[in-house]
Amino acid sequence: MMRRLLLAFVLMLSAAPAFAVNPDEVLADPALEARARALSAELRCMVCQNQSIDDSNADLAKDLRLLVRERITDGDSDEAVLNYIVSRYGEFVLLKPRFSMKTGLLWGAPALLVLAGGLSLLVFARKRAGKPTGSKLTADEQAKLSELLEK
Repeated sequence: MMRRLLLAFVLMLSAAPAFAVNPDEVLADPALEARARALSAELRCMVCQNQSIDDSNADLAKDLRLLVRERITDGDSDEAVLNYIVSRYGEFVLLKPRFSMKTGLLWGAPALLVLAGGLSLLVFARKRAGKPTGSKLTADEQAKLSELLEK
């Protein structure tokens, strides 16, 4: 009995994101609806911030989903829909920011940090390789070494 209740609870939780898009929002044409769902998955909910508008139940997310569907039914391309929404809400609305001069540092910083770290390790290793690691031999030690090497 307990297993059945647990299974029912897990199944209800797994379907929670499916309730974000209300049935009254769904377009009649399956191809247009698929485009709308794909675009909605790329857009950030400005209220939740770590969810797409497709997964969010916030009122603003619903408004954005309706706006996306309206623009698609008006004949806009996917790129035109994204450009329109970005023009209204800024680049932050995109879950995957576009590469531009503004975001170049964002995209390039990890590579620059790895490169800088590698170069600093290389410089450190080369400087360290040229330095002697021990102390100089005393006169007695040098004499003993010379005697051993001559044998």
